[in-house]
Amino acid sequence: MPRIISLDKFCTSMAGCLKSGDRMNWQNAIRSDKLGEGKSKMVTIGSKILMIVNMEGNFHATEGLCKHMKWPLSWGGKIKDGCVTCPLHQTTHCISDGSLVEWAPFPLFPPYGRLVGSMVSKKDLGIFETRLEDGFVQVLI
Repeated sequence: MPRIISLDKFCTSMAGCLKSGDRMNWQNAIRSDKLGEGKSKMVTIGSKILMIVNMEGNFHATEGLCKHMKWPLSWGGKIKDGCVTCPLHQTTHCISDGSLVEWAPFPLFPPYGRLVGSMVSKKDLGIFETRLEDGFVQVLI
C-alpha cells in the first residue's frame, strides 16, 4: 500500500511547492529488482535528485542530497535502523518521514561538527510518495 504524505509536509520540506495549476504525476524511478534490501540509489527525475531506498521490501523516496552540505546521500550514506546518515558530516534523517535525527555531529572532532553544523539551518529531508507498478518503483512528482 502506498504511503501518504501531507501536502503541508511536501511544501515545507521541498525546495519548491506546487503552484496553482501544477500537476503531480507518477514517474518511473528504478526497476524494483535492481535495488537490493537495505540499498539505496540516486536517481534524477526532471529537475529533482532523489534517493530511492529498499527497506525490508518497502521502497521509499527522499530528496537525494543531504540538507546540510548537499552531498549525494546514496554516495556512501549509511542506511541503518530506518535512517540514512550522510558520510560527509554524519547528519542523520529518518527515511520514512524525513525527520531530522541528528545534525552534523561529525564524531571525529565534535567542536568542528558543531561549527560546520551551524553554517546551515537545520532542515527535515523531503519525502515523496512511492508505489510499485509493472516492476518499477514509481514516485509521485
